[in-house]
Amino acid sequence: MFAAFRRRYLDVLASIYIYNEHRGYTSIDRVLEAVRVRAPDDHVFIAAIEKHRADERKHYMMFRRWFELQGTMPLKVDRALGHIDRFVEIIFGVTIDELDTQKVIDSPDMFERLCRVIMLTEMRGMWQVEKLLKSPLIKHDPVMLRIFRIVEKDEPSHWMPYRDWLARTGRRQAKWTERLTDFWIHRELLFLKIPFLFLNPWLPRRTDWADANENEPAPRPLVAA
Repeated sequence: MFAAFRRRYLDVLASIYIYNEHRGYTSIDRVLEAVRVRAPDDHVFIAAIEKHRADERKHYMMFRRWFELQGTMPLKVDRALGHIDRFVEIIFGVTIDELDTQKVIDSPDMFERLCRVIMLTEMRGMWQVEKLLKSPLIKHDPVMLRIFRIVEKDEPSHWMPYRDWLARTGRRQAKWTERLTDFWIHRELLFLKIPFLFLNPWLPRRTDWADANENEPAPRPLVAA
């Protein structure tokens, strides 16, 4: 019985993480677009975001490999289980897909807020990974344990560049309302959405990988205001 509980726990956890890692690197593509237009000479910031993007893609592939080793596909979770999804929806009033990258480029305030959202999301992720690495459920699975150790090593470089950019350009660090939003999203996921997902035996699995259709034409070019 406990073995079944452990399998379900890891299945749900990995399904949430693989969704969020994919959502992360595809969203960062848009941040990179904005930074390359707004600050084309800020090579340090651009390089840091490129590394962040590469790491998120790497993490996605590691979780994908974990599922391949299990011989199964991830559970079909959506943006309701995405921390960055909920954060963007609350702060900007639209989904990530609806967020207009050109408007982010044109508005210093929107770009600043987006950087704070990413920073807080990644900080939350770092703290969560630290807790997961102490879990006997994670330690029991050598592959999962190795994945989270790699994620732990990468995480600091995912939020520090945004904090440093905000400080370097005289921008405001995270507002208390943004920190409260981050706290609420985490609690909502932890105590409502994830338990429901865990206990839902009818939740289907994906029939394809999230990155299956990523060789698509590039979006329209963006220009500075």
